[in-house]
Amino acid sequence: MDKIKQLQEYIDSSNKIVFFTGAGISTESNIPDFRSTSGLYNQDYDFPPETILSHHFFCNNPNEFYRFYHNKMIYPDAKANIAHLAIAKLEQLNKCLGVITQNIDGLHQLAGSKAVIELHGSIHRNYCTECKKFYSLPEILSKDLTPICACGGLIKPDVVLYEESLNETDIDVACSLIQSADLLIICGTSLSVYPAAGFLRFFKGKHLVLINKTATAYDDQADLIIQDSLGNVFSSLQI
Repeated sequence: MDKIKQLQEYIDSSNKIVFFTGAGISTESNIPDFRSTSGLYNQDYDFPPETILSHHFFCNNPNEFYRFYHNKMIYPDAKANIAHLAIAKLEQLNKCLGVITQNIDGLHQLAGSKAVIELHGSIHRNYCTECKKFYSLPEILSKDLTPICACGGLIKPDVVLYEESLNETDIDVACSLIQSADLLIICGTSLSVYPAAGFLRFFKGKHLVLINKTATAYDDQADLIIQDSLGNVFSSLQI
C-alpha cells in the first residue's frame, strides 16, 4: 500500500492521535535545526552551542548567552507551516488529543493548537530570576541585548538549558497523552535527545508512525516509516 494512503487510513480511523514533534517541523518555517549538516551544532562559535546554551554559561556569561540567543534561537517572524496547520485542524476536529513538542518557537500555538506540551519551554515566556515577574517576547526584544528586570534581576527565557531538568508536570502530561493515544505520529525528530525520546516506551496504542527525512533508532518499532519532508507528507493528506 502507498505510504501516504496508509497514513491517511490511520488518521481517518483514529480519534486519539498524539503528535510528537521536533526541529524538522520548524525547519520548513525557516528555523534552522541543531543537528543537521547546516544546523547550529555544525557551525563555528567562540564557544560550542552546547556550552552557550547551558545553565552555568547563562549565569556566568549572560551577555554572550543573549548574543547567541538573539541571533540563533529567536525567529519572531516565523510562520506556521502546512504541518502545524494540519495538526491544529485535527485537534479542532476532535481527532487529536494533543501535541508534545521539543521545539521552543510556539508555532503550534500560532497555528491554532491548544493542547501543546512544550518539553523544552518557549521563547515566548520569560521571567526575572529574582522577583519572577513575567515578560513576553516583545518586551524582551524591546530591551537591551541582556534584559534586566525593574528590580535589577536578570531575565531568563523559560527554556530548558543544558544542566536543567524538564518540568515534572510536563513530563507527566506527556506520558499520559502517549499512554492514551491509539495513533502516535512522530514528526521531524531523530529521537536522539533524552529524556524526551524515551517517552515512546509509554505508547501501547495501535500504530506508531515515524515521519523524518532520515532514519531513527526507533524505525524497527514503527508500523509506518515515511522518509520525506513534512510539507510533502501533509500536503498529500486530506485533512
